[in-house]
Amino acid sequence: MQAVVVERRGGPEVLTVSEVPEPEPAEGAVLVDVAAVGVNFRDVYEREGRPPYGGALPAVVGAEGAGTVVGTGERVAWLDVPGSYATLVAARPEKLVPVPDGVGLDVAAAVLLQGCTAQYLAADSYPVAEGDWVVVHSAAGGVGLLLTQLVRDRGGHVLATTSTREKAELARAAGADDVVVGYDGFAERVRELSGGEGAAAVYDGVGRTTFAAGLAALRPTGRMIVYGAASGQPDPLEVQTLAAHGSLYVQRPTLGTYTRTPQLLRERAGAVLHLVAAGRLDVRIGGRYPLAEARRAHEDLEGRRTTGKLLLLPQGS
Repeated sequence: MQAVVVERRGGPEVLTVSEVPEPEPAEGAVLVDVAAVGVNFRDVYEREGRPPYGGALPAVVGAEGAGTVVGTGERVAWLDVPGSYATLVAARPEKLVPVPDGVGLDVAAAVLLQGCTAQYLAADSYPVAEGDWVVVHSAAGGVGLLLTQLVRDRGGHVLATTSTREKAELARAAGADDVVVGYDGFAERVRELSGGEGAAAVYDGVGRTTFAAGLAALRPTGRMIVYGAASGQPDPLEVQTLAAHGSLYVQRPTLGTYTRTPQLLRERAGAVLHLVAAGRLDVRIGGRYPLAEARRAHEDLEGRRTTGKLLLLPQGS
């Protein structure tokens, strides 16, 4: 079978499409014919060997995708199956979630990882209630576009932040009530929009450059949720600062925690795929590439030359 193999750490140039033996499922596992693979920044970190993704080489990269179980034809998707940049993967059934009728396998592969992240943020990290104002940073990104839609679906209001005016239009199309371009002044703006109260939550995937202003944006007992750190880790925080800003909460969640059991994974993924099937969650696919062009997909991802989710199609484009 064909797979994208890394034999040494480095840039996109180390991604090589090779003929490798088909995986042999361990006892209880199944073989899946891969229809589409999600391309994520975690794949870049795996390629480069950043913790916790370092490991023995050579290795097949990737972890998210969708396809059909060999022998049964069951349509399934996954977000944590190693070696997914391939035409076939071996997976334990508890790592797989069923894809409902009406949802394409390409869409399932595009939404699962970032959709489950957005779902736990809006439903668990801070359960958005009717009328709440929240701040969504990087709202035109993969998580941001989905999270904005989920907040609106729950009756909340979104102040989005983006890096460019073009991305601001994407955030508005996803349902953002207002957008701050360039991140400066978002704390003051959300207070204006909320009648002086502040945001119920700030969903922050940026980190260092937005964290301090995010605390100032929150209403009393509001929640600062740092689910990523694109600009670097926030500076150390004195706990007393939370009291001074109004008895605030700070969380650093991970998707692994919120999908730590097969039941949690299926419930969360099922909720996301149900919204997609019902037409309540729009999934933006920014590019489709044959498996042989994995290197170009990584170059486009890192160069931020596209918007929406990038997919590899092992069966061709």
